[in-house]
Amino acid sequence: MKPGALDGLKVVDLTRVVAGPLCTQILADHGAEVVKVEAPEGDETRRLGPPFDAEGDAAYFSGLNRNKRAIALDLGLPAGRQVLQRLIADADVLIENFLPGTMKKWGLDYEADLSPRHPRLVYCSVTGFGADGPLGGRPGYDAVSQALCGIMSVNGFPETGPARLGIPVVDIATGMNATIAILLALAERQRSGRGQRAEVTLFDSALAMLHPHASNSFMGGAEPRLPGNAHVSISTYDTYQAADGKIFLGIVTEAQFRKFCALLGREDMPRDERFSSNMARLANRPAMHQAIEEMLCGHTVASLFERLMAAGIPAGVVRSIAQAINDPHALHRGMVVSQGDYRAINAAQTLARTPASLRTLPPTFARDTREVLRGAGYSNAEIDSFVASGVAPLKKRAQ
Repeated sequence: MKPGALDGLKVVDLTRVVAGPLCTQILADHGAEVVKVEAPEGDETRRLGPPFDAEGDAAYFSGLNRNKRAIALDLGLPAGRQVLQRLIADADVLIENFLPGTMKKWGLDYEADLSPRHPRLVYCSVTGFGADGPLGGRPGYDAVSQALCGIMSVNGFPETGPARLGIPVVDIATGMNATIAILLALAERQRSGRGQRAEVTLFDSALAMLHPHASNSFMGGAEPRLPGNAHVSISTYDTYQAADGKIFLGIVTEAQFRKFCALLGREDMPRDERFSSNMARLANRPAMHQAIEEMLCGHTVASLFERLMAAGIPAGVVRSIAQAINDPHALHRGMVVSQGDYRAINAAQTLARTPASLRTLPPTFARDTREVLRGAGYSNAEIDSFVASGVAPLKKRAQ
């Protein structure tokens, strides 16, 4: 197995649910040593099923926590916080997603407590809204951010109203932004020798995804209408009904539109003043949509996909999740990793010399407690005491 790009990087991960664990899984996939520190009750996503694996952990958890070592600590106890301090001592990164003020309450505030003792530590805080401001300190969740930040307002059909995206897109973007922030801080540390605090919020991440709607609003002021599957600025960028299913056409340029029409036997269509330019097609979208579906109605989605893509016209069959993850190209790209019964989506970053890898399966609760604590310098007797007292439980505490 080739070394990862982040081999030698040590990360202490206090996060749970989606954004934080996604961030640390990306770091772990690329070689970082990640110690996942859970509360005695465990990460909530272990229970968010079905389906569950043979150990009783939900797929929701296993999809975000491979390549990590797991330990449980009761940070509400002084002894638990002392153990955490020992783990932080040689760490490069600490990431947490507690409510703002929690770490300060525990005597683990970055500026006051951690930075003076660990000046090279990069500290990443993932929250819903940040610590201050009108919404500072409030809890945040993916769908709440989709609603508050306008994402729902541009997703859905006029007849059904605004809709939540079917994936936790804000959580995922926040996890990616946390990864970027950590890597930026580590790069800066190469110059200054000092760590710093990085803050990433669901609120900011959601707003940062509003292109092109925010740009259009800044320039034109008009509120976008629910577009369905259509694009607000591109005319032939929509889902269309074919003979046996739906296909999405990603036609952006005039050259692509002319080639598409010629391929379907409608060379005359670009000469129609209603369809002669992107602006004209936008103004006449219903008529254009009808005309295209009439062109497609005699063709299967499979044949259309093959012909259009071969001609350089972007198109995609509207598939199910199972169809997508079992697609031959997904398998060719190595986007599905497996080990035993475990299957998951691979890291999306492809590095030639230092690729991502699957080294260890998602950990059962507190699986690596003794190993991690021995590595931190604790004796077997001390570890036994931590387990017996509940400081480092080996079994989940009932909620």
